[in-house]
Amino acid sequence: MNPYLILKRILDFLFSIILLIVASPIMILAAIAIKIESNGPSMFKQQRPGNDAKIFTVYKFRTMRIETEKDGHPITDMERMTKIGSLLRKTSVDELPQLFNILRGEMSFIGPRPLLVKYLEYYSEEQMRRHEVTPGISGWAQVNGRNTISWEEKFRLDIWYVDNISLSLDLKILWLTIYNVLNRKDINNSQGDTMPYFRGDKKKSKV
Repeated sequence: MNPYLILKRILDFLFSIILLIVASPIMILAAIAIKIESNGPSMFKQQRPGNDAKIFTVYKFRTMRIETEKDGHPITDMERMTKIGSLLRKTSVDELPQLFNILRGEMSFIGPRPLLVKYLEYYSEEQMRRHEVTPGISGWAQVNGRNTISWEEKFRLDIWYVDNISLSLDLKILWLTIYNVLNRKDINNSQGDTMPYFRGDKKKSKV
Protein backbone atom coordinates (compact mmCIF):
# COMPACT_ATOMS: atom_id res chain seq x y z
CA MET A 1 0.00 0.00 0.00
CA ASN A 2 1.20 3.48 -0.89
CA PRO A 3 2.12 5.20 2.46
CA TYR A 4 0.79 8.49 1.09
CA LEU A 5 -2.77 7.06 1.06
CA ILE A 6 -2.76 7.03 4.87
CA LEU A 7 -1.66 10.67 5.03
CA LYS A 8 -4.17 11.53 2.31
CA ARG A 9 -7.05 10.10 4.37
CA ILE A 10 -5.93 12.01 7.48
CA LEU A 11 -5.73 15.28 5.53
CA ASP A 12 -9.12 14.62 3.91
CA PHE A 13 -10.72 14.07 7.31
CA LEU A 14 -9.22 17.17 8.93
CA PHE A 15 -9.85 19.57 6.05
CA SER A 16 -13.41 18.30 5.46
CA ILE A 17 -14.26 19.18 9.08
CA ILE A 18 -12.69 22.63 8.76
CA LEU A 19 -14.41 23.38 5.44
CA LEU A 20 -17.79 22.14 6.67
CA ILE A 21 -17.57 24.64 9.52
CA VAL A 22 -16.40 27.50 7.28
CA ALA A 23 -18.82 26.75 4.43
CA SER A 24 -21.90 26.00 6.58
CA PRO A 25 -23.43 29.51 6.14
CA ILE A 26 -23.06 29.25 2.36
CA MET A 27 -24.55 25.76 2.36
CA ILE A 28 -27.54 26.87 4.44
CA LEU A 29 -28.20 29.83 2.13
CA ALA A 30 -27.87 27.60 -0.95
CA ALA A 31 -30.34 25.07 0.47
CA ILE A 32 -32.88 27.82 1.25
CA ALA A 33 -32.50 29.43 -2.20
CA ILE A 34 -33.05 26.09 -3.94
CA LYS A 35 -36.25 25.45 -1.96
CA ILE A 36 -37.57 28.94 -2.68
CA GLU A 37 -36.97 28.76 -6.43
CA SER A 38 -38.37 25.32 -7.22
CA ASN A 39 -40.27 22.38 -5.78
CA GLY A 40 -38.36 19.38 -4.50
CA PRO A 41 -35.54 18.63 -2.07
CA SER A 42 -32.51 20.92 -1.89
CA MET A 43 -30.17 17.92 -1.98
CA PHE A 44 -29.52 15.63 -4.93
CA LYS A 45 -28.59 12.07 -3.94
CA GLN A 46 -27.40 9.31 -6.23
CA GLN A 47 -25.59 6.02 -5.87
CA ARG A 48 -22.07 5.89 -7.29
CA PRO A 49 -19.24 3.32 -7.25
CA GLY A 50 -16.30 4.22 -5.01
CA ASN A 51 -13.05 2.58 -3.99
CA ASP A 52 -13.05 -1.08 -5.12
CA ALA A 53 -16.33 -0.25 -6.91
CA LYS A 54 -18.24 -0.30 -3.60
CA ILE A 55 -21.52 1.57 -3.96
CA PHE A 56 -22.17 4.69 -1.85
CA THR A 57 -24.55 7.66 -1.96
CA VAL A 58 -23.06 10.90 -3.26
CA TYR A 59 -24.52 14.25 -2.18
CA LYS A 60 -24.81 17.46 -4.19
CA PHE A 61 -27.07 20.49 -4.17
CA ARG A 62 -29.91 20.09 -6.66
CA THR A 63 -29.35 22.34 -9.67
CA MET A 64 -32.25 21.20 -11.88
CA ARG A 65 -36.01 21.09 -11.59
CA ILE A 66 -37.32 17.67 -10.64
CA GLU A 67 -39.73 17.69 -13.60
CA THR A 68 -38.42 15.79 -16.63
CA GLU A 69 -41.41 16.47 -18.90
CA LYS A 70 -43.45 19.50 -19.94
CA ASP A 71 -46.79 19.17 -21.69
CA GLY A 72 -46.07 15.48 -22.11
CA HIS A 73 -42.71 16.01 -23.81
CA PRO A 74 -39.23 15.34 -22.37
CA ILE A 75 -37.22 18.46 -21.52
CA THR A 76 -33.44 18.80 -21.78
CA ASP A 77 -31.01 19.32 -18.92
CA MET A 78 -30.52 22.92 -20.12
CA GLU A 79 -34.27 23.55 -19.84
CA ARG A 80 -34.39 21.93 -16.38
CA MET A 81 -31.53 24.04 -15.02
CA THR A 82 -32.67 26.62 -12.48
CA LYS A 83 -31.19 30.10 -12.12
CA ILE A 84 -29.86 29.24 -8.67
CA GLY A 85 -28.58 25.92 -10.03
CA SER A 86 -26.66 27.69 -12.77
CA LEU A 87 -25.02 29.97 -10.20
CA LEU A 88 -24.18 27.03 -7.94
CA ARG A 89 -22.51 25.22 -10.83
CA LYS A 90 -20.54 28.26 -11.95
CA THR A 91 -19.12 28.65 -8.45
CA SER A 92 -18.94 24.87 -7.74
CA VAL A 93 -20.99 25.43 -4.59
CA ASP A 94 -23.19 22.52 -5.71
CA GLU A 95 -20.26 20.22 -4.83
CA LEU A 96 -20.02 21.32 -1.17
CA PRO A 97 -22.30 18.57 0.24
CA GLN A 98 -19.70 16.07 -0.90
CA LEU A 99 -17.66 17.22 2.11
CA PHE A 100 -19.88 14.82 4.06
CA ASN A 101 -18.81 12.02 1.70
CA ILE A 102 -15.17 12.93 2.35
CA LEU A 103 -15.72 13.01 6.11
CA ARG A 104 -17.15 9.49 5.92
CA GLY A 105 -14.24 8.22 3.83
CA GLU A 106 -16.36 7.56 0.74
CA MET A 107 -14.64 10.30 -1.25
CA SER A 108 -11.46 12.36 -1.23
CA PHE A 109 -10.79 15.94 -2.26
CA ILE A 110 -8.70 14.64 -5.15
CA GLY A 111 -9.33 11.49 -7.19
CA PRO A 112 -11.21 10.17 -10.24
CA ARG A 113 -14.78 11.46 -10.28
CA PRO A 114 -17.37 8.85 -9.17
CA LEU A 115 -19.50 8.04 -12.20
CA LEU A 116 -22.83 6.25 -12.68
CA VAL A 117 -23.27 2.72 -11.37
CA LYS A 118 -24.63 1.55 -14.71
CA TYR A 119 -21.26 2.29 -16.35
CA LEU A 120 -19.62 -0.55 -14.42
CA GLU A 121 -20.79 -3.18 -16.91
CA TYR A 122 -19.20 -1.27 -19.80
CA TYR A 123 -15.71 -0.73 -18.39
CA SER A 124 -12.77 -2.65 -19.78
CA GLU A 125 -10.46 -4.32 -17.27
CA GLU A 126 -8.04 -1.42 -17.65
CA GLN A 127 -10.77 1.21 -17.18
CA MET A 128 -11.94 -0.52 -13.98
CA ARG A 129 -8.56 0.39 -12.46
CA ARG A 130 -9.93 3.89 -11.80
CA HIS A 131 -11.63 2.30 -8.79
CA GLU A 132 -8.33 1.31 -7.19
CA VAL A 133 -8.32 4.65 -5.33
CA THR A 134 -10.96 6.70 -3.51
CA PRO A 135 -12.96 8.92 -5.91
CA GLY A 136 -12.65 12.68 -5.57
CA ILE A 137 -14.46 15.98 -5.99
CA SER A 138 -11.82 16.99 -8.52
CA GLY A 139 -9.27 14.93 -10.39
CA TRP A 140 -6.61 14.83 -13.07
CA ALA A 141 -9.22 14.45 -15.82
CA GLN A 142 -11.25 17.40 -14.45
CA VAL A 143 -8.32 19.82 -14.66
CA ASN A 144 -7.37 18.54 -18.11
CA GLY A 145 -10.54 19.12 -20.05
CA ARG A 146 -13.51 17.74 -18.10
CA ASN A 147 -16.44 17.57 -20.59
CA THR A 148 -14.34 18.76 -23.54
CA ILE A 149 -12.47 15.45 -23.84
CA SER A 150 -13.66 11.97 -24.77
CA TRP A 151 -14.55 9.23 -22.32
CA GLU A 152 -11.48 7.27 -23.43
CA GLU A 153 -9.21 10.23 -22.66
CA LYS A 154 -10.89 10.76 -19.28
CA PHE A 155 -10.24 7.16 -18.31
CA ARG A 156 -6.67 7.32 -19.57
CA LEU A 157 -6.07 10.34 -17.34
CA ASP A 158 -7.79 8.66 -14.37
CA ILE A 159 -5.59 5.58 -14.66
CA TRP A 160 -2.49 7.72 -15.03
CA TYR A 161 -3.47 9.36 -11.73
CA VAL A 162 -3.89 5.96 -10.06
CA ASP A 163 -0.37 4.98 -11.18
CA ASN A 164 1.20 8.29 -10.13
CA ILE A 165 -0.73 9.34 -7.02
CA SER A 166 1.37 11.50 -4.70
CA LEU A 167 1.16 14.56 -2.47
CA SER A 168 2.80 16.78 -5.09
CA LEU A 169 0.34 15.63 -7.77
CA ASP A 170 -2.66 16.19 -5.49
CA LEU A 171 -1.41 19.68 -4.64
CA LYS A 172 -1.01 20.44 -8.34
CA ILE A 173 -4.57 19.26 -9.06
CA LEU A 174 -5.88 21.27 -6.10
CA TRP A 175 -4.17 24.43 -7.37
CA LEU A 176 -5.47 23.89 -10.92
CA THR A 177 -8.97 23.25 -9.57
CA ILE A 178 -8.97 26.51 -7.60
CA TYR A 179 -7.60 28.35 -10.64
CA ASN A 180 -10.31 26.89 -12.89
CA VAL A 181 -13.09 27.68 -10.40
CA LEU A 182 -11.95 31.30 -10.10
CA ASN A 183 -11.77 31.56 -13.88
CA ARG A 184 -14.97 29.52 -14.38
CA LYS A 185 -13.11 27.10 -16.57
CA ASP A 186 -13.83 23.38 -17.06
CA ILE A 187 -15.05 22.73 -13.50
CA ASN A 188 -18.81 22.73 -13.98
CA ASN A 189 -20.86 23.19 -17.08
CA SER A 190 -23.17 26.01 -16.11
CA GLN A 191 -25.08 25.82 -19.37
CA GLY A 192 -26.57 22.47 -18.49
CA ASP A 193 -24.92 20.51 -21.28
CA THR A 194 -23.81 17.06 -20.24
CA MET A 195 -21.53 14.36 -21.58
CA PRO A 196 -23.28 11.63 -23.58
CA TYR A 197 -23.73 8.43 -21.62
CA PHE A 198 -20.74 6.11 -21.63
CA ARG A 199 -21.50 2.93 -23.58
CA GLY A 200 -18.08 1.32 -23.54
CA ASP A 201 -16.34 -0.19 -26.52
CA LYS A 202 -18.93 -0.15 -29.31
CA LYS A 203 -17.84 -3.63 -30.31
CA LYS A 204 -18.63 -4.91 -26.80
CA SER A 205 -21.47 -2.61 -25.82
CA LYS A 206 -24.95 -4.02 -25.43
CA VAL A 207 -26.43 -0.75 -26.67
